Amino acid sequence: MVLLAVLLGTAGARAIQLQGIDSQAYADTAAKKMQSTKDLTANRGAITDRNGVVLAATEPAMLISMDPHMVFTNGADERYRMSEKKQAAAKASPGAIADILVKHLGGRKETYLEMVGDGTSKYKVVARRIPANTWVEIQADMKAGIDGDGKRPLYGLFATSDPVRTYPNRTVASNVLGFVNAEGNGAAGLEYVLNDKLTGTPGKQVYDSSTYGRIPLGTSVMEPAVDGDSYVLTIDSDLQWMSEQALAQGMKTAGAKTGKLIVLNVKTGEILALANGPSYDSANPGSAKSEDLGNRAVTEAYEPGSVQKVLTMAALADQGLVTPDTEVVVPPTIASGDGVVRDSYSHGTINLTARGVIANSSNIGTIQLTRAMDKGKLSDYLSSFGLGTKSNVGLPGETAGRLPGADMADYTRDQIAFGQGLSVNSIQMAAAVAAAINGGTYHQPSIIKSATTADGEPVDLPARESHRVVSEEASKAVVDMMESVVTLKDDRAIDGYRTIGKSGTAQRFDPKCKCYNGFTASYVGAAPAEDPQLLVYVVLDQPTNGNLGSQLALPVVNDVLKLALPRYNVAPSTTTAPKLPLTFE
Repeated sequence: MVLLAVLLGTAGARAIQLQGIDSQAYADTAAKKMQSTKDLTANRGAITDRNGVVLAATEPAMLISMDPHMVFTNGADERYRMSEKKQAAAKASPGAIADILVKHLGGRKETYLEMVGDGTSKYKVVARRIPANTWVEIQADMKAGIDGDGKRPLYGLFATSDPVRTYPNRTVASNVLGFVNAEGNGAAGLEYVLNDKLTGTPGKQVYDSSTYGRIPLGTSVMEPAVDGDSYVLTIDSDLQWMSEQALAQGMKTAGAKTGKLIVLNVKTGEILALANGPSYDSANPGSAKSEDLGNRAVTEAYEPGSVQKVLTMAALADQGLVTPDTEVVVPPTIASGDGVVRDSYSHGTINLTARGVIANSSNIGTIQLTRAMDKGKLSDYLSSFGLGTKSNVGLPGETAGRLPGADMADYTRDQIAFGQGLSVNSIQMAAAVAAAINGGTYHQPSIIKSATTADGEPVDLPARESHRVVSEEASKAVVDMMESVVTLKDDRAIDGYRTIGKSGTAQRFDPKCKCYNGFTASYVGAAPAEDPQLLVYVVLDQPTNGNLGSQLALPVVNDVLKLALPRYNVAPSTTTAPKLPLTFE
């Protein structure tokens, strides 16, 4: 009796503790054990071109997973002894599940049977980013069951949201867009640099569940996912595609290792096309070489060669040191540092105007004119043109290049005058030349036009900088000199438009050997000469079928201008290009 009393007293005390003193705590613990949490995936924001053409989008897809233990038992409740019918279903389940997966996902039956194994595992990933309609078909076959009549349904396969990133235009603008990795995070290009904004914020749903599934009247709390922001680019996808084709053909003709092409609105700094070669397919980056996955237009620094003379002349004209008709007696060579500088062609002493110096791309004449300018002042002008600092266009991996300061040596000043001794990236150079010809105002280049949240609200973007570099008069003088490059030879013109341009052929610095190895050929062209609107800049690296920008890059520039000018409703010229003096007596 005493022992019974002790046992009853202990049980009573425990009951008082559970139901009276600690009842709320135990109730909370029990409630938490009943709760299940489901993550809600946010949709990644879209990227479109300036005309609304989708360049990158997210489509619904599923991650299909398997509960091998459930497949092994075909979902039987293990608290009870299985009937012969359920045992037969459990025995047939792994093979039937494997057949369904082979039917809809492909692969080998043995692979899926290995996933089931001995049925001890609780979770295996079967496949990722499977179209939602494929999962619907799999579910239908699971319900139809082992015999196909629905009497013995199959269990053990599940699906969760696993959106897939698509690039409808495949290779178009891939070096700009980049791609996402297996986890769905941006791994290159704008996908990488805008990843946090594009990704959005995941949500979750918390609900009560039991062994038999969700409890209908139980707790259900949802925190909705917030989809990522969407971006509109300045890129014109059609012009981008045309530019990529033109660049690829130009590289093939030149035998170039790599190439870059930029189409720029000189009035706004908007990039209408940005092509790289070789390129790749954003939907299949694994098939490309790793060195082709970046964006060489911003990541590669190179010496620009004679295209740089445009900026040199703009600075000299702004300082009142040069006009297009300034006369220069150009000797065969000119001493500089411990050596001499020559022109790309042999000549005796010749009399050139400043216009003729640009038309004939005379290194010697450019050096002679530039020596009249203070070295610090020259560096300041080039810095104001955007050289030596990142353009902050919004693309990852941009190099600032290299621009010597006021303490540069005299021979460095001579080199910089004609495009050696400093380095730039292609977007820097395109924006700088645009400033020299658009009236003298530098516009920071841009590739993102606008952005909106998932609710359609505008997203604030960094303000783009603009500032005056040279006067309108100096800019007109540069345009005058650049038009002489085109009028020098009839085959450089474009029907219907007066165009301006400047070629570049630079020795290429090779960081591997820390020496000059090969050449970089380039050409910048713009039109119409009366009021430049569009600029095209082409850079061909390590060409093997020649090295002159006027022979290799100029035809590519003209091909793109012929397409771009009418596309943007740029009116044809109403006057013919004058042939102004290049020499003097």
